[in-house]
Amino acid sequence: MGQTATGEALVDIELFGRKAELERLSEFVTGLTGPDRPSGGARLIRGEPGVGKSVLLAATAELAGPAGVRVLRASGSEFEADVSYSALNQLLLPLHADLDRLTPGPREALSVALGFGVGPAPDALLVCNAALLLVTAVAVDTPVLLLIDDVQWVDRASAVALGFIARRLVGCRAGLLASARTGAATFLDPRGTAEITVAPLDLAAAGQLVDARLPQLPPRSRRRLLDLARGNPLALVELPSTLGDARYPVDVVPLSERLQAMFTTRIGDLPEPTRRVLLLASFEGTGDTGVLRLVLDQGLVDLAPAEQAGLVRVDDSTARVVFRHPLIRSAVVAVSAHEERRRAHIDLAAALPDDEERRAWHLASAAAGPDEAVSDLLERVARRVMVRGDALGAVAALVRAAELSPASTERGRRLAEAAYIGAEASGTVDHAQSLLLDARRAAPDSAGSLHAANAAAFLLLNGDGDVSTAHRLLVGAIETGGHGYRADDPALIEAMHTLLLLSWYGGAPEYWEPYYQALGRLRPGPPELLALTSRTFPDPVRTAARALPDVDAFLDGLSDEADLSRTVRIGTASVYVDRLGDCRESSWRLVRHGREGGPARRHLGALMHLCLDDYLVGRWDEAERLAAEGQRVCAAGGFSFFAWYFQYNRAIVAAGRGRFDEAGALADDMTHWALPRGVRAAVLFAHHPRALAAVGRGDWEGAFLHASALSPPGALASHVPHCTWVILDLVEAALRTGRTAEARAHVDALRTAKIGSLSPRMELLQAGAEFLVDEERPATRLEDLLASPAADRWLFEASRLRLALGERWRRTRSSARARRHLLAARDGFAAMGAEPWVERANGELRATKYRVADIPAGGPAVLTPQEFQIAQLAATGLTNRQIAERLRLSHRTVGAHLYRVYPKLGIASRAGLRDALSS
Repeated sequence: MGQTATGEALVDIELFGRKAELERLSEFVTGLTGPDRPSGGARLIRGEPGVGKSVLLAATAELAGPAGVRVLRASGSEFEADVSYSALNQLLLPLHADLDRLTPGPREALSVALGFGVGPAPDALLVCNAALLLVTAVAVDTPVLLLIDDVQWVDRASAVALGFIARRLVGCRAGLLASARTGAATFLDPRGTAEITVAPLDLAAAGQLVDARLPQLPPRSRRRLLDLARGNPLALVELPSTLGDARYPVDVVPLSERLQAMFTTRIGDLPEPTRRVLLLASFEGTGDTGVLRLVLDQGLVDLAPAEQAGLVRVDDSTARVVFRHPLIRSAVVAVSAHEERRRAHIDLAAALPDDEERRAWHLASAAAGPDEAVSDLLERVARRVMVRGDALGAVAALVRAAELSPASTERGRRLAEAAYIGAEASGTVDHAQSLLLDARRAAPDSAGSLHAANAAAFLLLNGDGDVSTAHRLLVGAIETGGHGYRADDPALIEAMHTLLLLSWYGGAPEYWEPYYQALGRLRPGPPELLALTSRTFPDPVRTAARALPDVDAFLDGLSDEADLSRTVRIGTASVYVDRLGDCRESSWRLVRHGREGGPARRHLGALMHLCLDDYLVGRWDEAERLAAEGQRVCAAGGFSFFAWYFQYNRAIVAAGRGRFDEAGALADDMTHWALPRGVRAAVLFAHHPRALAAVGRGDWEGAFLHASALSPPGALASHVPHCTWVILDLVEAALRTGRTAEARAHVDALRTAKIGSLSPRMELLQAGAEFLVDEERPATRLEDLLASPAADRWLFEASRLRLALGERWRRTRSSARARRHLLAARDGFAAMGAEPWVERANGELRATKYRVADIPAGGPAVLTPQEFQIAQLAATGLTNRQIAERLRLSHRTVGAHLYRVYPKLGIASRAGLRDALSS
């Protein structure tokens, strides 16, 4: 193909055999400029090295110019793959002046990530959003095309951001076009990105290309060239000069090696100063001429021979040296000597005094042997990268730091920490096992170090799931460590957080004793978050009440928390004081981060918390979806131990919805897995769906036995926090089976523990239990609590108590009063799809002579007056805070009401309110 025209946007481009690809790319560019409905979106060009991916990108850029589309470019560099946001810096550097378009938060985050500003490491999701906002803001004025070559070498952080942007460009005046080698691993998530596969040229197109470039080539040489190149355009263009060279036998040298050898030959003919400039540009990665000029005494004067040879060009608009093909960069490195490579890295490190991360990697590459200063620098880089959520980047930095450690103890310690991060955060279990083995070989006594013990504990959990051995190993490491119980020792505090979870999994008192002993020895005292979690999570019935002000303090700062581990741990501290609703925004942030390639362990922790809150507030469809996602992440990420948690969430929803066999099978799976491994927490959790299913079936004896297994009647079991979740099941089942004394004893235990002081939900459950056991007790307090906005958040339990009130008033022949509560209960159950409970409420309504046929079947449930008022205001576009100010409520109460409204109206978000209310 010589000239191609598929519409006004397509210019004349000499690309043989690429008509179909050019037409698709032309349509893509044209779609960005649509005056009414721009299409936007993303495309990924895949093909073998040298097949013409870069040429197609260049052709697309040529198409974009006449169409009035602004082009931003970047290319991946294998030598920059460990430098976070290096590719994003290349891409967005021309938009530096446009950063002022962003609001302060996103602007500062993006500025810090790209190296334009200083400040704490920003949250990855905030950087992604800021980059997207910047691109779309610029596209409002002029359509924008983002071109990224060699995505397989783009650093992880940039790839996550680019994937995030790519999936959100549909319908915008901005598009993203990237290229990647076939079969090459890449951090870019391709979901939502249409692929364009570029195959080698067919024989006819290859012949056209050869004839156009070398019309005088003898027929024999032409045939040999076509056989040699096998349709690879780069080889067709570059190999003719080597056809007579015996170093390139046709049937022996693979194509990639031929190209490499060809480039090597061409580079070897360049002057030594030119080769030095090329080597520096290869290692610098971005081609930034500013950095190169800092290193080179005579600037880029010596680059001229390489430009004249067509190996590189200088893009004046971006001030970058651009290699004509990535293989040239590899060839430059291949022909260099060891000392030349080392000197280049040293010079580049000196030119980057303020970029600690890139400087560290250059110094590491230049190290001639062990170097503790460089190891220490890489270790600091690893900590910074880990806070950003890049677990694999942190592991890579620590492994290189270990390789450069002069002392075997330091080498073992760094490898152990890398193993811990790999096992705990990233899910790279096989790699973590290998690292841990290397750590033990490096320093045999490192097996007792805290990081090594932490890593081994997680590997044990996700291997055999042996809680007892993992607990014993970690306790021994803590008790024999040389940390002096200093609370500022990061490894010790990480070990304490792990030990807390291991003790909870084990469940028995002997697990908790060494934990509390170690906690009491910390000097000057436990860190605030560890102290808080220790009071609200293991045994909240006895210790959480006095920690509630601290819970508020942590939740108030949660939106600004950049450390992903702390975000999950704050959620854990919130579970049994019923504050997971205040963690939803941060939990969703972690889930989105996990879906974009962030740490799987944080992803799982956030999913756990969302599932639990969804169950309590009646968002059961979402709970089932997220639980299924959690199990998929467990399987894909190597976190088999945590799968039981999502089985539990699926089981309680199945039980509530009347899928009793499914609930029982899931509970049995949990028990069969957990019993041999000593995971008592999972065994106890499995009794909850069994109890709930038994209540739904009317099997009150079974309900009593399973609820009592979590905590015996008359007691709130020590260090079994989940016993508070079966209060209603236990009390109601005891009464239905004639165990009145046991029911009253359990209510007395609730009063003694002042369980109602922990949260509005616990206050509601205590009032409900007191109402159930005392037929003569006035219903005023329970009715008042159910009428309060706080009760509406706990849809399932509030509906159960409304059902209990309706049953009481029906028995006392107060039919009108009974119907009011029964209808409200029936609506709540219907919103959740809790069919057994709907039928139970309908049965009670029939007993009051109510025509059940008049109840809407499957339609939107009736809103309470306050829900209706809030829904109307939200439909006008007011925010939660604006509604709260108008109605003198808290914004969290408004949010709780809206969570109830959406399922009742059969909608998923605010966007559907107006139509739903109108109908």
